[in-house]
Amino acid sequence: MRLRITFSKSGALRYTGHLDLHSIWERTTRRAGLPLAYTLGFHPGPKIQLASALPLGFIGRAEIVDMWINEPGDALDRPYKDLLQPAAPPGLVISSVEVVDEHGPALQTQVASAEYEVTLLEAVDGSGLAAKIASLLEAGSIPRERRGKTYDLRPLIESLSITPLPEGEGEGVRMLMTLSARAGATGRPEEVLDALGIPFETTRIERTRIILK
Repeated sequence: MRLRITFSKSGALRYTGHLDLHSIWERTTRRAGLPLAYTLGFHPGPKIQLASALPLGFIGRAEIVDMWINEPGDALDRPYKDLLQPAAPPGLVISSVEVVDEHGPALQTQVASAEYEVTLLEAVDGSGLAAKIASLLEAGSIPRERRGKTYDLRPLIESLSITPLPEGEGEGVRMLMTLSARAGATGRPEEVLDALGIPFETTRIERTRIILK
């Protein structure tokens, strides 16, 4: 049985890396008493797939993980979410659990793009920022370099806009980004911020949605 779990990752847990998060899900499933399925071969491992790595320090509001469990021998008296949430560490909050096609494609290959909210923690000229965003979107290409290789950031930006902060969160603006998240074509919020001349350290970045194909 293949379970698809949507969850948030915040608090101290946002400084947990991708591989460590994988281990956290393995421990959580064991504590919940669910019979986690393992791969075959000389080095069997738990059948767990995280949709997309989240950089350290980012908050994830709707992350996705797939895990395979063996069919429980007895009917469960509680939903999977009710079993898993008490076993999860602080900062990991499960919003939904659904059963999906056990033999479907790997979760990572189903990711198309991701949505982000970037809160600017320092005062900024909203009209000036809007002009910079318009210029960036009108550009035919945005040459960038990552790990010694050049690439074009422009086709990785699917949408980019600003919106006022909600009432009660103070004055200022928040940037909304939808970036490509396909293998070999992944847009990174910090690269967009750098192209706009905004220091990464003066923002709070949240991935609010992972969009599947």
